[in-house]
Amino acid sequence: MTETDDQLMTECSATVITPLPENGEPTSAVEESSGTTFHRFCIRFLFSHWPGYLAFLVIGIGCVIHGIYLPCTDDHLMQKVVSRMMLAYFFGELVIRVEALGFSGYFSYNWHRFDIFVICVELVDLILELCEIHLSLSYSVSPLRLLSRIEEMRKLVTMLVGILPMLGNVILLYILVIYIFAIVGVQLWAGDLLYRCFLPDEMLAMYSNLTPSYGSVPGERFPFICTLSEGMRFCRDIPASREGDLICTLPAPHLDPLASTRNGSQCVNWNAYYNICRISGQNPNLNSINFDNIGYSWIAVFQSVTLEGWSDIMYYVMDAHSWWSFVYFVVLTILGSYIIMNTCAVVIATHYSDAMKHEPGRRFPGTVSFREVWHGIKARISTLVSRVSSMLGSHHHHIEESSLLGRCWLPIRRKLEMLVTGTYFNRFITSAILLNILTMAIEHHDQPEMLTDVLKISNFAFTGLFALEMILKLVALGLDYFQDWSNNFDCLIVIISLWELQAESDSRLSVMRAFRALRFGRLVHFLPYLYRQLMVLKRTIEEAAMLCWLLFFIIFLFSVVGMHMFGCQIKGDIRDSGSKSFDKIDPRKNFDDLIWAMVTVFQVLTLEDWNFVLYNCMASTSPWTAVFLVLMIIVGKNVILNILVGIVVENFQNQPEDHATLSGIPSTIDRRATIVSEQDQLNAESGSAQMQQLQVEEARAVPTDQELRALGWKRWFKEHEDWSFYVFSPQNRWRIFCDKLVSHRHFNTGIQLVILLNCITIAFERPTIPPDSNERFYLDKANDAFSAIFLVEMLLKMVAQGLIIGKTTYCHSPWNNLDGFLVVMSVIDIAILLGTEEGSSRPLAILKILRLLRALRPLRMIERTPQLRLAVEALLASVKPMGNIIIICGIFFFFYGILGVQLFKGKFFYCHGSNVSMIVNKSDCLSSNYEWLLKEYNFDNLVSALISVFVMYSKDGWVELMYDGLDAVGVDQQPIPNHNLWMLLYFISFILMSFILLDMFIGVMVETFHKCQREQRIAHKPKSRPPSVAEDEAFFLKYSTTRRRIHSVCTSPALEYSITICIFISMFVMGAEHFQQPKYISVLLEWVFYILTLLLVIEIILKLVAFGIVRYLKDSWNMLDIFVVLVSLISVIVGQVKFQEKIPINMGIFRVVRVLRLAQVLKTTKIKVLLKTIIRTLSQVGNISLLFMFFFFIYAALGVELFGNIACSIDFPCLGLHRLSDFNNFMLALLTLYKVSTGDNWSGILKDTMPGCLPNDETCNPYLTYASPIFFTSFVITVQFVLVNLVVAVIMQALDDSKKEGNGETQMKMIVLLSDPALPGEHIGEDSD
Repeated sequence: MTETDDQLMTECSATVITPLPENGEPTSAVEESSGTTFHRFCIRFLFSHWPGYLAFLVIGIGCVIHGIYLPCTDDHLMQKVVSRMMLAYFFGELVIRVEALGFSGYFSYNWHRFDIFVICVELVDLILELCEIHLSLSYSVSPLRLLSRIEEMRKLVTMLVGILPMLGNVILLYILVIYIFAIVGVQLWAGDLLYRCFLPDEMLAMYSNLTPSYGSVPGERFPFICTLSEGMRFCRDIPASREGDLICTLPAPHLDPLASTRNGSQCVNWNAYYNICRISGQNPNLNSINFDNIGYSWIAVFQSVTLEGWSDIMYYVMDAHSWWSFVYFVVLTILGSYIIMNTCAVVIATHYSDAMKHEPGRRFPGTVSFREVWHGIKARISTLVSRVSSMLGSHHHHIEESSLLGRCWLPIRRKLEMLVTGTYFNRFITSAILLNILTMAIEHHDQPEMLTDVLKISNFAFTGLFALEMILKLVALGLDYFQDWSNNFDCLIVIISLWELQAESDSRLSVMRAFRALRFGRLVHFLPYLYRQLMVLKRTIEEAAMLCWLLFFIIFLFSVVGMHMFGCQIKGDIRDSGSKSFDKIDPRKNFDDLIWAMVTVFQVLTLEDWNFVLYNCMASTSPWTAVFLVLMIIVGKNVILNILVGIVVENFQNQPEDHATLSGIPSTIDRRATIVSEQDQLNAESGSAQMQQLQVEEARAVPTDQELRALGWKRWFKEHEDWSFYVFSPQNRWRIFCDKLVSHRHFNTGIQLVILLNCITIAFERPTIPPDSNERFYLDKANDAFSAIFLVEMLLKMVAQGLIIGKTTYCHSPWNNLDGFLVVMSVIDIAILLGTEEGSSRPLAILKILRLLRALRPLRMIERTPQLRLAVEALLASVKPMGNIIIICGIFFFFYGILGVQLFKGKFFYCHGSNVSMIVNKSDCLSSNYEWLLKEYNFDNLVSALISVFVMYSKDGWVELMYDGLDAVGVDQQPIPNHNLWMLLYFISFILMSFILLDMFIGVMVETFHKCQREQRIAHKPKSRPPSVAEDEAFFLKYSTTRRRIHSVCTSPALEYSITICIFISMFVMGAEHFQQPKYISVLLEWVFYILTLLLVIEIILKLVAFGIVRYLKDSWNMLDIFVVLVSLISVIVGQVKFQEKIPINMGIFRVVRVLRLAQVLKTTKIKVLLKTIIRTLSQVGNISLLFMFFFFIYAALGVELFGNIACSIDFPCLGLHRLSDFNNFMLALLTLYKVSTGDNWSGILKDTMPGCLPNDETCNPYLTYASPIFFTSFVITVQFVLVNLVVAVIMQALDDSKKEGNGETQMKMIVLLSDPALPGEHIGEDSD
């Protein structure tokens, strides 16, 4: 072979990714030493760069052609031609690869097998098209070739394939949990959502113009679901009919023919006659949400687990079945969403770094590496720049040395360099940046003309100042100016600013000035901890770049598939831009073209309003289309986006401890800090010397009588420091008695009991209590009594401990200060009430604030509950790193807020009326006697913009905001649908960045939690395993032969697999149960239940013989088996009783408990590590649960006081509040806050609690406009961003502990089994599973 061929063979062996034959080279290349010309061409071509570039080009062209596919047209010839050309090209590439590598070498690559699969699918699609069967399989499969042609994407997919076993277990557990809850839903609520209120048949015959049932639209979003017995809504609760603003009260004409003549201005209340509740019609949401069979029930449960629209389903069930149905949904969302879904994220995050470490380092032949291409471009550009700079620098240096002008210019340039790099210059520019940001922050809609002129002048001034700064730096630093990225960014901002000044002032270029807010990043040089988090963010963005490309590819792929499945088939309700109907779904959630298909897929991945896409797709095509959306969420949201969590967590855990070296802060700052510290030390030393000299002089001086008197008082106070209030000495009997009393263990218990009783009374508080009622009287007296008790407690502690001076005094503890503050506020409250008469003008605002402070009294429990205090202190420990993330998010919000003000100020107004199709602007609206209204979330000023941006950041309501931004036309202009599609960039870019910033919260919480765990484990080292456990592992060695055989049967995998198969069969048979099922299915279900119960009884008997009663009951899974068998036997016995209807027990309870036997399938699968993780997580969330309860209680009490008077009605329709979840009482407030914590339409609740007050409306509270955003924003940050992410940290630690524990138990069992000489060989390895 020639030297060229040897080089090719070496390159070939270096690029193989999977093991090839023994020598590592392609078989054909080794055996064919004198290959043909075609063979050599194939080798050269395959291991060059051309296959990768050509394949990428062909796939790119194919993706573009697939993207311009229009499903609403019939002309698809171009797509067919390109698909056939792609098939021909890749078939030819397959021939070249087989010829170069040989068959064995070709099939040793897994990606080659994938290529063959794609080609086979395309061939099948071609054959089916020839047979007039159009499945369009190739359109969804052919873009997948891109995964193997881009090197970074291939590595990412290889990593995902590596964690598939563990990830598959999580998804299997995820599906099984949803399946179990779905079966429970079928057992409880099959057919319950079909109940509607109907007219009697005789009235329907007399009045044919009336609808048979109450409710206008079949399958509506909020139907009136009635109940027969225990639900929350009866037919008598239907509101009276209305004609305009008139409430109808007249009876039907056949009952009182003269009623209309006596009351001519009134109308007939026809709704009063819809009083028959029976089954008919469609289920809610276009017949998509129900529990009539396992399929629909699974969809409803899956939607609840995604936390989008779950509260609507809960309201349906509560109306139809029982108020207590909320327990089912709360448990479902906690277990399914917070535990199972977060476990999926944790599995990906923990396996990410390991999988990336073990990734293959050799290249796959015929791929393109974006990183290498980018590095090559950067290298060429840097080489070119360095050559140009060296040429210019040498020429400039030659001029400076040769000419007189150059020699005079050199010292001036050095002084300029000292000036622009000096501290004062940087501080001046920083102050200018802050002032510039302030001028942008105060800009708002409808501002005074003078302010507009001032802002224009300041814009010119700041632009000139920053341009002058750039010129000075360019003159002083030369081309070195461009070596700093911040200087490059400053230069870009100056150019944009000058370009903006050249254009018109109201042009779209005015938004460019918002980028000046990013100059705020200069300040991070003075905040090293913040700079550390920014570096983590920077590395995360760099590592997530390819993940974003993979996400874009997944979105594109699902969009193409969606266009072929749902294109031109989804017909949403055409919503009038002036309508306030909340029952309709925006028609833009469709797959009619590539843009809206990708927007819809991205919306589904964010889980915002994805349920409306589900309803439309199911109603327009088939219920089976739910599988497509579920697969999209599992692949895109639960897998791809969770890789980002792994990247963030890895960057936090791998960051260096030396902040200065990490941040890259200039060393001059360190030197400056060192010099300052040395100066401080010298000043301190000189100060101490002066103090000594002064003391000597004071000692020599002769004091006067006045000085002696002052020294006497000082000496007296010094001697009585340990006296309480300078009255009670440490030996005082009263003080000793108080000290013994407050230090007694029952004293603290009694105060805790009093606090709990006070919490109960706080829970009964609500603004709607009548002032003269007995309830108000007793609550006020109880409040006075509790205030008196807490006042006495505070005084006793002050007497016993002292007030201020001393280390153990009352005010030395911050918790005591909190107690004292609350007690003083309570005393002031009582004093104001006693000092003013009820009829006189009381300071109501002060009383309202003092009453709100009562809700903070549960804070006193923190000091007295050690577990809660430990959890709060751990939470406070994360305030510093969490504060840095909040600052970064604040800068991010600030930038997008200012940008939103520049883009949308004054453009979010709309005309509200009956017919606004011809309305163009505000004047047309007002001339038509319509209302010109402002949307609740807008960008008219910075405060409103920040609220809107925060709502988008929480992923709730961002789609509606995006639609409003796309429809915005101009100031005082009526919105036009999809007026400016370029605004998609603003909203999509914000959501993408918010993904990373939200995961930063997870990274901080995981890092903080792991530090706390390490400190606790160092302080409390775990005890070693007792030797008796090892002896207990070999208990069966002393059994008789028969019992040992029974033991071997019970511990063999065959028994476990048999029980698993039986339970799986039972699971699928139970899933066959549905509403209005035939009788034979019910009989089959009963027989399957009897057989499975018999098998479980036999299993329990065998295990009791094998393990003994004590050992058998030690396992919690065995306890579950016994419980399920006992309940099953009781249900069998009760079911056979003839008079079972007389038994005061609901038989549906036994039917639901039967489903628990499906949980046994979990212990027999290979997901025991995950189960241990979940069990360990549930056992460790005690403190977190206390924190949740604590915050929920305080916010619920505050919410009742603030929003207790807000009620939904026809005149005041609510967007988020509901009659079953509002702030009218404490229990409903808790349920509402839980809904807010899940993020389900909390933006609608925020809108409802910010009512716009009319000028003469005395019932409206204007302070709610400011109190509501503070209330809900602080709650969402505390619960959604902190406490929920703390659960993620607990799961991550629990997963690690479960793995270590599982490995330890396996090693212990193997040691015991192998070390015992009496052990028969057949028992070795029995417990290895």
